[in-house]
Amino acid sequence: MSYVVERSRVLLMSAPATPRPAPDLTLPPPVTAARTARVDWRIRFAVLSVVWGFSFLLIKVGTEAYAPFQVALGRVFFGALALLAVLLVRREPLPRGRRTWAHLFVAALLLNTAPFSLFAYAELSIPSSLAGICNATSPLWGMALSLVALSEDRPTRRRFAGLGLGFLGVLTVLGAWQGFSGIDARGTALALLASLCYPVGWIYVRRTLASVPGSPVALTGAQLMVSTLQLLAVSAAFTSAPASFPLWPTLSVMALGALGTGMALQMQYGLVTEVGPTTAQMVTYFIPVIATTAGVLLLGEQLHWNTPVGAAIVLAGAALTQTRRR
Repeated sequence: MSYVVERSRVLLMSAPATPRPAPDLTLPPPVTAARTARVDWRIRFAVLSVVWGFSFLLIKVGTEAYAPFQVALGRVFFGALALLAVLLVRREPLPRGRRTWAHLFVAALLLNTAPFSLFAYAELSIPSSLAGICNATSPLWGMALSLVALSEDRPTRRRFAGLGLGFLGVLTVLGAWQGFSGIDARGTALALLASLCYPVGWIYVRRTLASVPGSPVALTGAQLMVSTLQLLAVSAAFTSAPASFPLWPTLSVMALGALGTGMALQMQYGLVTEVGPTTAQMVTYFIPVIATTAGVLLLGEQLHWNTPVGAAIVLAGAALTQTRRR
């Protein structure tokens, strides 16, 4: 997840990213156009889509050798290392103040510890492609919650239509007309709950960390550090240490953190700076497509007609919920 500045507010975004429930984002200060102009933004956009789209496949491979809590722990640990390395090179300090770190503790729980663990547990029983599609429901949950929690997010007919359309897409993916046959209810519920954690965390951060000074990298790095400590404690309490470290699951967890949480966030900051948040957040709509393609081609997951059709409906609904009055 990452922080972006919005007129003295701070928004957290999931990793993989989901569309933001807040309007009129401005550019994050720590990234300059000179740093991002070396590689064409379209190439970086494509790479970012692939990295985040493959995250669900990497989770699936990681759970073949490690407990879900351990997969989540490795994810935040290697992500924190990547961002701390960036801070070291830039000589940027971490946030200060007990109050700030207390809010970061809650933010880490809502936006890293809980959803990362829930997705890992979900993929013990559901395909990685379904997990990726469930992740795409996050902006739908965010729109529904913002109607209650954020007075400045006024509902419109179009956004209400998007909300209804999006959840119709979820029912299509799950095959509601067949009584949800062939779908693991527990795993799907965990994945949907994970996607719900993100907008809850966004709302919390908007209300508590809006005016905290510091770059997006510093705030995100600090949050991942806190999440690492949380998951280290949970893993020690509920899991036993791995007896071995198989190559591919280990590499998958390392890539999930260092690339999907470290490199990808840096790339996202550059895209927001260069092409603006509206274009940059379009990467979200490619994530379930890539997650589904990777699951089918590389993991041999089955794909029925209702999955891509329902995913398309979900994304259309999510897009409608992000529209604003001009």
